Amino acid sequence: MVESLHPEATHHLPVFVTAPGETDVLFVAMAIFLLLAVVSIGVLYFKLHALPEQMAHRGQKVQFEIVAVLALLALFTHNHAFWVAGLLLALVPLPDILTPLSSMARSLERLAAGAEPPVPAPPVRETPPPVPAQAPPLAPPEV
Repeated sequence: MVESLHPEATHHLPVFVTAPGETDVLFVAMAIFLLLAVVSIGVLYFKLHALPEQMAHRGQKVQFEIVAVLALLALFTHNHAFWVAGLLLALVPLPDILTPLSSMARSLERLAAGAEPPVPAPPVRETPPPVPAQAPPLAPPEV
């Protein structure tokens, strides 16, 4: 049985209008496109959101942890100031202050324990170069 159009319907229907009982191809294509668009925008958002953490990976552990906490705060609070602060902190290299402090602490522990630090050998002194002859000092001006 062939279904015919209603007598009052126009005879040149647009391509996107489907007959009853057939699959709506435009709807399926738009649903797939929308799903792919939402997933790709989400992936792009999370890649951009993780940018400060990736940049701070090359730095110190403390700096990386602070940047990671700021990025998480920005993600959950939707406050962009945290993300910007994390990005700026990831861009600025922090000075290494723990190495000299730990070296001082080890030295103080050795001194407190009574162990004497190794005494370096005195440097070998060379004879100083000869001092050039100086001109006699000038007499003060008379008034």
